Amino acid sequence: MAQYIVRRLLGIVPVIFGISLFAFLLLRLIPGDPALLILGEKATPTQWQALREQLGLNRALFVDLSGKRPFYDTQYITFMGDLLHGNLGDSIVHKRPVFTELRERFPATVELALTALLIAVTLGMTLGILAAIRRGSLVDTGMLLLALLGVSIPVFWLGLMFQYLFAVNWHILPISLRVDSHLSRNFQLFTGLYTLDGLLRGRPDITLNALYHLIMPASVLATVPLAIIARMTRSALLEVLGQDYIRTAQAKGLRGRTVILRHALRNALLPVVTIVGLQLGLLLSGTILTETVFAWPGIGTWLLEGIQGRDYPVVQGGVIFVALVFVLVNTLVDLLYVFLDPRIQYR
Repeated sequence: MAQYIVRRLLGIVPVIFGISLFAFLLLRLIPGDPALLILGEKATPTQWQALREQLGLNRALFVDLSGKRPFYDTQYITFMGDLLHGNLGDSIVHKRPVFTELRERFPATVELALTALLIAVTLGMTLGILAAIRRGSLVDTGMLLLALLGVSIPVFWLGLMFQYLFAVNWHILPISLRVDSHLSRNFQLFTGLYTLDGLLRGRPDITLNALYHLIMPASVLATVPLAIIARMTRSALLEVLGQDYIRTAQAKGLRGRTVILRHALRNALLPVVTIVGLQLGLLLSGTILTETVFAWPGIGTWLLEGIQGRDYPVVQGGVIFVALVFVLVNTLVDLLYVFLDPRIQYR
């Protein structure tokens, strides 16, 4: 097991290297100059050249053939050197360390993603189990239809419809923000999660208000993973229910609930856990569409602002962080298999 974990962790290195190279090249291919965006169209050529020199944008990307600078004084080598020292650089637009902005933004995405995943897993597995044990019934057909709609409906459209119905028309839920401004004004965050910090600091009103604001964006974000988890749970459970040991348990007179929950569901969890892990990685990677629609101050809106402002360090640091989170989550999911099925061994 230890050797397997070490191999998986070492395998992260080439993945991060490939992602860094991809993000670096792709950003430079996008039309637009960060210096020109900062100065505006009325900037003089002298001001433009001076700012490019300050930002290091006038250096060669990979190899400097001019001989005016050392061969290693290029944009990519400088970027990789900083990355190896744990430095993601400074934001061109905000003049702040990228790591600081990432640390401030990530808790908002974590709070939204975990809430959405909780909704998706709870409802998705429940619907999948009901559809499997009532195969061919109206419940099964209805679940399949809902799953198809959940995957097909665009998240941004669904978010706008939710805002119009629940916030603008019915005035049931807030349209944006993580908590009401009068509550967050003098509240000091500890973990960055309002739901958790409210409990830690003895402020249940903060926790309840944060959950109130989470209902709409988390429900919208949960639609796609909910549909996928429901379909996977149904398929995996139907396959297990056809096994001989299930028929044996039923022949012994065990109650249907016991057969489903104790015998069938545990063996059907492996593919479901895989899907849950993938969805968690995607959610934590930055839910750009949902966060943009609801003006949620997380990784998604931060990356979008960086792309629009040609903020190279922000986008590069954000993409590398997203890739790292995704790889680590999938590694943890692989290790979880051992606890779900003792027959699995890693060497």
